[in-house]
Amino acid sequence: MIACQNIRKSYRTGHGRREVLKGISLTVRKGERVALLGRNGAGKSTLIKQIGGVELPDSGKIVRKMTCSWPIGFNGGFQGSLTGFDNARFIARIYGRSYAEMRGFVEDFTELGGALKQPVKTYSSGMRARLAFALSLAIEFDCYLIDEVILVGDQNFQRKCHHELFEKRSDRAMIIASHDMNTILGTCNRGVVISDGFATVHDDLSEAVDAYSRL
Repeated sequence: MIACQNIRKSYRTGHGRREVLKGISLTVRKGERVALLGRNGAGKSTLIKQIGGVELPDSGKIVRKMTCSWPIGFNGGFQGSLTGFDNARFIARIYGRSYAEMRGFVEDFTELGGALKQPVKTYSSGMRARLAFALSLAIEFDCYLIDEVILVGDQNFQRKCHHELFEKRSDRAMIIASHDMNTILGTCNRGVVISDGFATVHDDLSEAVDAYSRL
């Protein structure tokens, strides 16, 4: 179970602070696939970053009783001066995984070849996305956090990502922020609509989609 309890988050702007999340409460249980729906800027990505520990909320609490990924495809944690392989080695050490196994997975999945021996700061955005996705999937989690960023790359890479995440890990919990209703309807079983900093939880996914369409 992952439980968000009255999460609030604001950011400094040129006119003071803007509160993006104004008291979000949400519970995700093992095996559930929850859609985060909302207009651009509603706070979907912000909430995913809070759950994944990339950012801390201003107030409130997040309880994690199952392992949780960082946001899929998030590359903000890369060490740019390190090579792709060295970043994989770093993550393997943090999570106590076999570097040899992780290296093999990353090399096969990304198809980046010799570029994995080069510093990540020399990568194009597409190359960074491939590496980020591979590193996210090289570690097994109970719950995966997925943002719209997973839809990068060519169609072949997108198909590979879809198979690796949604088919091979069909028993895992997922929290998915997306505007793609085909992905949402084909993947999720519950929905959360975020608007004006507040969240409305719908156990019926079709109700969540209807509410989102009326925003």
